[in-house]
Amino acid sequence: MRFSFSAEQDMFRDTVRDLLADRCSPGAIRASWDEDGRVAGLWAALGEVGLTAVLAPESVGGLAMKEIDLVRPIEEVGYAGVPEPLAEHAGVAVPALAEGGSPGLAEAAAAGEITCSIGLGAGGRYVLAAEIADLLVMERSGELYAVPSGVITLTPQPSVDQSRRLCEVDFDVADATPLVGADPGVASDRAVLFAAAQCLGVARRLLDATVEYVGTRHQFGKPVGSYQAVKHQLSDVRIATEFAAPLVYRAAWSIAAESTTTLDRRRDVSMAKAVASDAVDRACRVALQCHGAIGYTIEYDLQLWLKRGWALSSAWGDARFHRDRVSESLGI
Repeated sequence: MRFSFSAEQDMFRDTVRDLLADRCSPGAIRASWDEDGRVAGLWAALGEVGLTAVLAPESVGGLAMKEIDLVRPIEEVGYAGVPEPLAEHAGVAVPALAEGGSPGLAEAAAAGEITCSIGLGAGGRYVLAAEIADLLVMERSGELYAVPSGVITLTPQPSVDQSRRLCEVDFDVADATPLVGADPGVASDRAVLFAAAQCLGVARRLLDATVEYVGTRHQFGKPVGSYQAVKHQLSDVRIATEFAAPLVYRAAWSIAAESTTTLDRRRDVSMAKAVASDAVDRACRVALQCHGAIGYTIEYDLQLWLKRGWALSSAWGDARFHRDRVSESLGI
């Protein structure tokens, strides 16, 4: 078994990282709040590098890659604070459309010509980015449906993270296309996996920002970061993130491997999300504490990742929920 990523996987991750660093600045994220919740030109750029087509088969113009190829680029999405529903689109909706026998919709989604989001039972009542989605992959009574935006009724809901716009969605299944071959359980596990990957990215971003801040902020004549108590806090965040990452990558492998049983796949995904949720929660609390009062201000960029981190830590099940699911899989 190979325990490291290939040079090609590293290159893909680095390409996405560089693109997001250039096109998705904190200023661009703030600007999206006042518009439609999107960064101008970003979606097309993501499609050009193939990110929307990673999990689509070649028959619909996709790259026919696996979840293990997508997990670290989605981690970079968390690091950059991307407001677009990229994880939901590329990680869940596109493969569900392809597996569900809707090649036309899958091809358009893989090319980035339409934007998709998802509403699954495991994700709760509200759907992310439903207002900007052209198509929703929705679960009803244990079945998946492709629902065009023109037949849905949206009820906007408040969200602490202005980059994560939420709506309650209603539709008539008679107006939707059944995705007969798509497995709602696999779709849910993909959603959990890529939420965990974003947790890692957010935790890394918060740690980097905090290390930089405590290195320049002086108190009693020397940098705050030189104090032992601050070093311990930041070390704990680093350890939590480094321990979570292999579990997230293993969960991606478990979904991608056809030989994995349903029970093992769910166990591995829940282990990843539980530990990643804990890691990003710790990163948020330590970042806020080390920044002090400035960390509370909306003018300071830290709040962009604090809100995203706490939203993602509970999205698709919090740490307690997934620990319970791991316990059940072990017969405890």
